[in-house]
Amino acid sequence: QVQLVESGGGLVQPGGSLRLSCAASSRIYSIGAMGWYRQAPGKQRELVAVTSIGGSASYADSVKGRFTISRDNAKNTVYLQMNSLRPEDTAVYYCKAVPTIRPDLSYWGQGTQITVSS
Repeated sequence: QVQLVESGGGLVQPGGSLRLSCAASSRIYSIGAMGWYRQAPGKQRELVAVTSIGGSASYADSVKGRFTISRDNAKNTVYLQMNSLRPEDTAVYYCKAVPTIRPDLSYWGQGTQITVSS
């Protein structure tokens, strides 16, 4: 089992910035890939950004150049720095972690609301 605790959501004006954090813990698994997904009302959950344990990263086209994913492997924590936020970024953001030896498993955080509005 893997437990994920997210923090950093909230209300921000368009053009503003927020930083999300997600700390993973497990007695059984080492943590491999970690990522952020989001789900807006009435829409499917979509990938925002993912990072491997080596630090390589991939982004959705809609956030490239605005969002940066990073991780601290010693703390099993992944971050999402979000700049130049837009109203269309409004969604519930979820952290996801995949164990290194069980890539068939996925563990999700509880979700944190991001609202971009003036």
